[in-house]
Amino acid sequence: MEKRGSFGSKIGVILASAGSAVGLGNIWRFPTEVGRNGGAAFIFVYLLFVFLLAMPVMICEFVVGRRSRANTVGAYRVLAPGKPWVVAGYMGVIAGVLILSFYSVVAGWTLHYTVDSFRYALASGQDFGAVFSQFVSHPWKPLAFQLAFLLMTHYVVARGVESGIERFSKAMMPLLLFIILLLTCCSLSMPGAREGLTYLLRPDFTKVTSDVVLSAMGQAFFSLSVGVGCLATYASYFSRETRLVNSAFSVCVIDSLVAILAGFIIFPAVFSVGGVEVDAGPGLVYITLPNVFNTAFSGMPVLGYAFSCLFYVLLLLAALTSTISMHEIATAFIRENFGLSRRLSAVVVTLLCIVLGFACSLSFGPWRDVKLLGLGFFDLFDFLTAKYIMPLGGLMITCFVGWFLDRQLVEDELTNGGALRVRSLRLLLFLIRWVAPVGVAIVFFNQLISD
Repeated sequence: MEKRGSFGSKIGVILASAGSAVGLGNIWRFPTEVGRNGGAAFIFVYLLFVFLLAMPVMICEFVVGRRSRANTVGAYRVLAPGKPWVVAGYMGVIAGVLILSFYSVVAGWTLHYTVDSFRYALASGQDFGAVFSQFVSHPWKPLAFQLAFLLMTHYVVARGVESGIERFSKAMMPLLLFIILLLTCCSLSMPGAREGLTYLLRPDFTKVTSDVVLSAMGQAFFSLSVGVGCLATYASYFSRETRLVNSAFSVCVIDSLVAILAGFIIFPAVFSVGGVEVDAGPGLVYITLPNVFNTAFSGMPVLGYAFSCLFYVLLLLAALTSTISMHEIATAFIRENFGLSRRLSAVVVTLLCIVLGFACSLSFGPWRDVKLLGLGFFDLFDFLTAKYIMPLGGLMITCFVGWFLDRQLVEDELTNGGALRVRSLRLLLFLIRWVAPVGVAIVFFNQLISD
């Protein structure tokens, strides 16, 4: 079997892990949730749950991954041989494949809009709702862009950990952060930007109901991609010198910063036009914003063109950094479980995701009437992963680390064998053992009840 890969630098660890967390949800879902749920009041509650709930789950994944030096299934076999905990590992592999399959559909749309923005095909005078509807329901165009995106993901993963994932993350994550800062500056210079910032930053605590709190909790969990196993897989490539707690904190800060800056881009832009809903969900990105870009820069079309191009490149980079980590979950499992080369393992995963992903894409067009459990393939995969696999995976890994693993083993990982002094170690262990499992369980049961 090939030699197991590893990250070659501390910055590579942080950027790759942050790339796994940063995704499309940071750019459109977070601003949508903020717009619906009280602006800065929602942000405050969200950040609270990021560090009290999601970060402890992330640290649990880091502990399991680095201690075992194995894929998500192999990790539980190493740390709990003969025990049923291995089910959590298999759930992670299945979730990775399912998420990559339907996520690549939206990523394919993003690639299409990126190309169209450079072609100046998103010019004004169009019904962008009709344009979007025609594209997603087309029998083959969405499949072509989805395939191209999956091949981009495949190329990075097939190259390996250090030469592929780490090198890509070192190049793309700084570019992503640069673009988001540049777009933030441009958006803040728009007329009407002040009203958008006021809407975003003025806390409306009257809107903070129990539903909003649960929504913030779920968004924190969703945003950081915890509970699937991608972070545990990445952690299996960490060196013994990697500071797990510091790395987790850095990832949470970067992920939250990207999400909040996305609000600084979208809210001023939307308010500069007026009459546009800021809580339009995915339609905000593919229907509302093309019109916003054209209207806001009607007197300076070159700036509108540049803004549009940069925004969709930002979306594309965010999608790609996330899909790479999802792909790696299954690739590492196949490579280590069946003894295949990394390149062949990546091919197997890519082909499987092409088949399943095409089924998801066609559910918006020719297969819209094909249903399983009353849902199309896209909605079914989204439902299974978001409602069941991710929260159950997060619950299992926190219980595993907090209650099953020997406490000394956990402390050894968190302190790098006693070489580090973690000031809040007791608090962190309390969060892992009590707060995180309860919080994840609440998210899980709330999602079940809400349907």
